Amino acid sequence: MNSTVNRKVVDKLLKFPSGLLSNIIAPLCKMGCVHGKCCSRYPPPSDGGSVDCRELGLSRSKRKHILTQKPLESTPVPSHNFTLEYSVLTQRGYYPDTPAKENQDSYCIRTQIQGNPSIHFFGVYDGHGQYGSQCSNFVKDRFVETLSNDHTLLDDPVKAYASAFASTNQELYNSEIDDSMSGTTAITVLVIGDTLYVANVGDSRAVLAVKDGNRIVAKDLSSDQTPFREDECERVKLCGARVLSFDQVEGLKDPNIQTWGDEESEGRDPPRLWLPNALCPGTAFTRSVGDSLAETIGVIAIPEVSMVRLTPNHPFFVVASDGVFEFLSSQTVVDMAASYTDPRDACAAIAGESYKLWLDHEIRTDDITIIIVHIKSLPNFVTRVASSEINVSALARAKKGTSEISPTTSDVHRCVGNDFSHIQSCQHVLSMRNAAIVVPTPACQGSVGL
Repeated sequence: MNSTVNRKVVDKLLKFPSGLLSNIIAPLCKMGCVHGKCCSRYPPPSDGGSVDCRELGLSRSKRKHILTQKPLESTPVPSHNFTLEYSVLTQRGYYPDTPAKENQDSYCIRTQIQGNPSIHFFGVYDGHGQYGSQCSNFVKDRFVETLSNDHTLLDDPVKAYASAFASTNQELYNSEIDDSMSGTTAITVLVIGDTLYVANVGDSRAVLAVKDGNRIVAKDLSSDQTPFREDECERVKLCGARVLSFDQVEGLKDPNIQTWGDEESEGRDPPRLWLPNALCPGTAFTRSVGDSLAETIGVIAIPEVSMVRLTPNHPFFVVASDGVFEFLSSQTVVDMAASYTDPRDACAAIAGESYKLWLDHEIRTDDITIIIVHIKSLPNFVTRVASSEINVSALARAKKGTSEISPTTSDVHRCVGNDFSHIQSCQHVLSMRNAAIVVPTPACQGSVGL
């Protein structure tokens, strides 16, 4: 086996009894970078960590990528007189040992939610495990339906988001998909007029581009939910999880040292979640939909929801799976996206660069999915609207048909999962965030500041 085999295989691709798993972990622990996170994970940023607006678009705006052979999509937001222009690209990973492996990423773009021309939805789902593709597609289909059918959506989007995740998670349990060691992360953006509601479960990411003078700066609208985060680490420990890196599991490092660096510096051997008396499941994330075994130790489907009011200083936002951000920082992704006037070209360029960097560091790549949404012609008057207001009455007036863009759902492998919903008593969520307002869901018992 090649010495650069990625240990992400352990928690994303393998499903073994604990006795066999211990024999598998040892040799894999000695091989290459963990989870695709090398010590040289991110390329150096441009000067100052962001791109100068005066340098954007001139040299690359006319360049077209060979992969962008599809029409550019757009949808109006009549309540605030602007337009969303968007593109999406999903790329199956390169898996030399499993050439028939499906793309486990999926996405959903649905415009005119509830027949309202000013409410639109963008979501990316990153499946993992033996039935990851089935989980991802199931959640992609069911989540947006549940959210759309919630009559309280306009009155309380945060509550509707939490309810939709809980309901979809339960439906996945009750389906014939075996979600015991499979599931999906979810990063979703709901546009209601001039406000973005971003709900995150897992380690995919949403990023907003912000004009700052002559520069464009990346502002994360979500926070990766992994044991690197102190609040998430403590939450899962309260639910019974052992949090250990592979080196700690092997006895190469002291398991009593429960501090880790950041993901960029320590990504080669990240902290993972283990059952109290078994070497599984070994997940490197702390929230997901599905993963019923991991749910017994605190891996929950409760989202962290952030809210941001759009202004003319917000040219676009990005929604993407962790396959994009494995070797590209949020700022680098925003820099690249800003250098193209056409989001189709930007999607193709970012996906291509991500793919290349994977192969520079690994013998395989992850699945890669990216949505870029340009915010066009947002008028200046919105900057004078009080941040506490949402023009719900304007949004509720028009009722039109709903349109959706979504990949075809794959055939489903049928098995029955278990219900571990009682573990939700261990929930904590963030109450504050740098780039936006983070609203805790009603199900939480406490909040922890980031």
